Formats: sequence, C-alpha cells, structure tokens
Amino acid sequence: MDATERVSPAGSVPVDAAPAGAGRRGGWALGLALACHPGPALAVTALACALALGSGLGGPRSALVTAAVLTGQLSVGWCNDAYDARRDARAGRRGKPASDGTVGAGAVWAAATVALAACLPLSLACGVLAGTVHLAAVAAAWLYNLHLKATALSWLPYVAGFGALPAAVALSLPGGPAPRWWTVAAGALLGFAAHLADTLPDIAVDRAAGIRGLPHRLGGTGTRLLLPLPLLGATAVLALGPPGPVDAGGAAALVLAGAAALAGPALGRRWRKAALAGAVAVAAVDLALLLVRGMAAG
Repeated sequence: MDATERVSPAGSVPVDAAPAGAGRRGGWALGLALACHPGPALAVTALACALALGSGLGGPRSALVTAAVLTGQLSVGWCNDAYDARRDARAGRRGKPASDGTVGAGAVWAAATVALAACLPLSLACGVLAGTVHLAAVAAAWLYNLHLKATALSWLPYVAGFGALPAAVALSLPGGPAPRWWTVAAGALLGFAAHLADTLPDIAVDRAAGIRGLPHRLGGTGTRLLLPLPLLGATAVLALGPPGPVDAGGAAALVLAGAAALAGPALGRRWRKAALAGAVAVAAVDLALLLVRGMAAG
C-alpha cells in the first residue's frame, strides 16, 4: 500500500465512472501519470542510472539500462493502482487516480501492459543474463501487487528487487562480470528497510483495508524498532565487505548512516515520514559508498 494513500470522506467515485478530470485540460493525462507512483518510480530509476554511470557502462549503455528500469517501474506502479482501484474506492482513498474517477482502471491496466511489453526487449538488450535478472525483479514486484503485499512475505519482492538492481547493472557490463556479493547483499537489505519505512506511516489504515503484510503484523512499534537494523546492515556490508581494512570513507559512512537510521524512527511520532526520510538518507550514503567500492568483480 503506497505511503501517500489517505482516507477521504464517504462517497467515493465508482471505479468505472467517467473520469472526474475529463472536463479539465490534461486531467486524464495527469491522472495517468500520477497513477504510476512517480516518486518511487523515478527514485529507483535514478538509482539505476547512477549505478550504471558509476560502473563505467558509458552513456548509451547506461541510457538503455535506465530505460529498462523506468519501464519496469512504470508497469509496477500502474499495476498497483489498477489492481487496488476497487478496494481504494470503497475505502475512499485520496490521491489514487484509478479509484477517484480521474482515470479509468482499464486505462491504467492498459498502460501497465504497454510498459511491461516495452520492458521486455529493453531488459534483454542489456544482455540475456542481466535482462533475466531485471525481469525477475519486475515479476516479483507484480507478484507483490497481486498477492504478497497482504501476506507475511510482503518483504520478499523488495529484497529481491533491490538486490537485483546492482546485479543487473554489473551483468550489463562488457563480458557480463559477476556482481560483488556485498553490492547484492546491501541492495537486499536496503530493500527490506524500504518496505518497512514505506509502510510504517500507514499501518493502521492498511490494516483496516485488510492488508496484513509483515510490517502490519509487527505493528508500528515493532516496525519502528526493526527498521534501523537493515539500514545499518546495508552500510556495514558495504564498508566491511570488500577485502582489506575499513578506510576513512567506510568509517564515515557508518557514522552518517547510523545517525540517519536511528534518527528517522525516533522522530516518527512527530513527523510521519521521518522513517522514510531516514531510509532515503542512508540509501544516499550507501550509494556513494557503493560507487566508490565498485560494482563488478575484477
């Protein structure tokens, strides 16, 4: 369940009703754009682009990786909004274009299908193995939307998806070198943390809608206490994983990540998105460390 979802007063618009924005110029197009969950989609795409450029793929190859990740993220976001449209309409959720009448759920499903169709050749053009890894991550995200987010395994697609990202980038390099284990492990840990942080602000609302993912089973307090562990774990893996002693950059990253990881959940009662902001800060530190450490085995 997306962290931007809110409960609105009763009387939501039926999913199959005419789009509410149809009478306003650009209303339908804007609704379709918002239905893809643009924040997370662009954030993951930017991360992939940074990893690709930092790994030495070069401009054209990096653009190909970025396009593959973007189309995959678009398909996942549109799938999420379209699949949840009827439940969101019954709950009267705001900010959900497929359920509030801004754009029809059928149009969002069509957009998800087109994006997924484009993702297939773009991913495989990065290399068969790299493309297969990326498509498996996209498939896991679709499975999350369609089933797993309401189960105790809600964390699994996040772990698989974030862990696959550095692996797919490394495999896209000439010769398809194997990714270093610590890049995949750090990505997986950040994925687990992202799931906890993204869900934390809306646990009560999601529970009322019947969502029973791992964070909902842990509850707000349990999720808040658990969140710093994978965040710190990701930075520790990147700092301690490579051979040799920890350098000054690794030590500084551990201090910065530790402060952000602990501050986010601690401030969560005053600012509902503090935990997510802390997770983003740790991810930024880890990205810098990851680019310094290198993406693929030499």
